[in-house]
Amino acid sequence: MTASASDKAPTSTWLPKMKHIALKIATLVLFGLALGFGYGWAASRLYAPEQSPGFGLGLLHGALMPAALPTLLMGKDVPIYAQKNTGRVYKVGYIAGINLCGTLFFGLAFARPRT
Repeated sequence: MTASASDKAPTSTWLPKMKHIALKIATLVLFGLALGFGYGWAASRLYAPEQSPGFGLGLLHGALMPAALPTLLMGKDVPIYAQKNTGRVYKVGYIAGINLCGTLFFGLAFARPRT
């Protein structure tokens, strides 16, 4: 005897979607923790008081700035901006770094797998 189409149990599509969402959340949390620990390590090396950072360090500081949130939540007070900088050039690099990091972070969060 063969089973008719009505005898078969309907397959659920929500389970694979939930697994996919859970995987994305876990990936973003791990990525955030890695950035947080990396930021804590790099903060003392990249915010030296005797430096006057320019575009390159502004770009790096801006890219690392969103990573300060996990570090701050872990209880470590870290700087997110060099007070003594070269001016407009540093600020342009800082803004470009923030946008670069946001693009990568949200690109991972909203990327859809290829089917």
